[in-house]
Amino acid sequence: MTIQTHSPADPFEQGNMVYIRPLEDDEIETILPPNVLEELDASEPLFAVHNAQGDRIAIVEGRDAAFAAARANSLEPTSLH
Repeated sequence: MTIQTHSPADPFEQGNMVYIRPLEDDEIETILPPNVLEELDASEPLFAVHNAQGDRIAIVEGRDAAFAAARANSLEPTSLH
């Protein structure tokens, strides 16, 4: 499952470097609506994809999937801890 949120300006046009970071459980609960939380696979951690300006542009289940999604959109992912 990939959940994308976009700022008014298309974040994919703001450069090709993106940062991938894990989401904490308490953070997830403040971001996602309850109906989406119910559908999540608890065995797969969620990762946020942020553009160079720090805007969250996607939430992806699994680190490998987050990197693959970024590369599939011609973006250059890097880990952010």
